[in-house]
Amino acid sequence: MYLKMGTCGVVVASSASAARTFLKALDAKYANRPAVASAADITYGRQNMVFADYGPRWKLMRKLASVHLLGARALADWAAVRRDEAGRLVRGVAEAAREGRPVVVVPEVLVCALANIVGQITVSKRVFDAQGDESNSYKDMIVSLLTGVGLFNISDFVPALARLDLQGVQAKLRRIHHQFDALITKLLAEHAATAADRAREGRQDFVDKLRASMDDDEEGETITEVNIKGLIFDMFTAGTDTSSIIVEWAMAEMLQNPSVMARLQDELDLVVGRDRLLKESDLPNLPYLQAVCKEAMRLHPSTPLSLPHFSFDACDVEELGYHVPGNTRLLINIWAIGRDPAAWKAPLEFRPDRFLPGGEAAGVDPLGNYFELIPFGAGRRICAGKLAGMVFVHYFLGTLVHAFHWRLPDGEEKLDMAETFGLALPKAVPLRAVVTPRLAPEAYATAA
Repeated sequence: MYLKMGTCGVVVASSASAARTFLKALDAKYANRPAVASAADITYGRQNMVFADYGPRWKLMRKLASVHLLGARALADWAAVRRDEAGRLVRGVAEAAREGRPVVVVPEVLVCALANIVGQITVSKRVFDAQGDESNSYKDMIVSLLTGVGLFNISDFVPALARLDLQGVQAKLRRIHHQFDALITKLLAEHAATAADRAREGRQDFVDKLRASMDDDEEGETITEVNIKGLIFDMFTAGTDTSSIIVEWAMAEMLQNPSVMARLQDELDLVVGRDRLLKESDLPNLPYLQAVCKEAMRLHPSTPLSLPHFSFDACDVEELGYHVPGNTRLLINIWAIGRDPAAWKAPLEFRPDRFLPGGEAAGVDPLGNYFELIPFGAGRRICAGKLAGMVFVHYFLGTLVHAFHWRLPDGEEKLDMAETFGLALPKAVPLRAVVTPRLAPEAYATAA
C-alpha cells in the first residue's frame, strides 16, 4: 500500500510476501532511516546505531556492538550477569510474597532487572539497587519515549512545520532526552572514575572496548563520544522495554489460558526440577517454552510497525507490479503479518502448539528467515540485538513461570488486553498478578 502523507511518500508492507520483497530483493535500497523530527533529539542527531543511515559509520557501530555485546560469544561472556540479576529478581519477589506482598507488577520487576543487566555489561554498574520508585520512574521514561516517537507527528510528514512543533511532541521528547542524557552522562562520569580499577583487574566492559576502538577505521569513519552515548541509549531502550513487553504479553496470555501455563510448568519441572532455578543451559531442552515465546512474538510484536526504512532512489517492485518513487519511507506491518489468516490458522488465538513438531509452523524461527514471523525485522537492518532479545525473553519468562504460581488478584476475573500504541506496543494496563513460590525453599535461598 502506498500513501501520500503530507509531503512524504510511505509504503506499508502488510503481508509476508510484500515484506520479503522489500527486505530481501530490495533490501539495499531500503536500508536507510528517514530523518524525522521526532527522533532528532533523542538519538543525538541520529548519531546512534538504530536511527543512523546505512553507511560506514553505521557498519562500524554495528560491528562493535555485535563483537563486544550482542553476538553469540559476547552473550556467553555475560551469562553470569544475567544469572545474577535473574536470581535477584526471584529472591526479591519470593521475599515480598513471604512478607505478605504477593502482588507483582510484571513490567516493573522485569525492567529493573533488565536495566541492571544492561548497566553492568555497558558501564560495570547496576543502575538500581532494587525495584522501586527510581526504577519505576526509569520505566515510565522509557514508555513515554517509545510512545512519543510512535505518535503521529505532523512535523515528521511536513518537515517545514517542524520548527513550529504544533503538537508539542518534539518539546516532550526533548525533555525526555535531557533526562535520559543526564542518566547516561552520570553513568559515564562514574565509569571514568573507576577506569583505573578495571584496568588493574584486567576486566573491560562495553564502553571500555568502545573507547579502545575509537581509532578503528571503517571506510574512513571512526566512532565518537557522541556515538558512544548513542549506543548506550540504544542498549538501554532496546534492551529493557522491548524484551519486557514480550514477557509481559506472554504472561498475560497464559493467565488467560491456564492450561498453557500448566503445561509449561510441567515441562520446566521435568527438565529443571524444583530444587534449583532455571539455567540458560536448560533452554535448548525446553521446546514448549520456545513455542510460547514465538507465539507471544507473533501476536504481540514489541515494535508493531518495525522501525521505518527509507530509500533515496526510485525502484520498480516487479513482484508486486508497482513503481515506487524516490525519497519514500517503508513500514513493515509486523503486527498484521503475525495475524494474517492467509499465513496462520486461527490467527487471533494463542496456540503455542503451532510451533511444535506437527504444527503448521514447526521449524519456523523469528530471526528473519521466515517472513511470516519477523518480530526483529529482517535484512540488513534486522535488530542487532535479536540473539540477546531471544535469550532475555526465554530466560526471564521461563524463570518467572518456573519459580512461581501465578493468578489474577482477587476480584479480577478478566484481563484488560488493550494495547498502548507507539513505537513499541506494551499493555495499556500493566500486568498485575499474585504469586506463590512453587520451588523448594533452598532454590530461593541460593538465588544470587
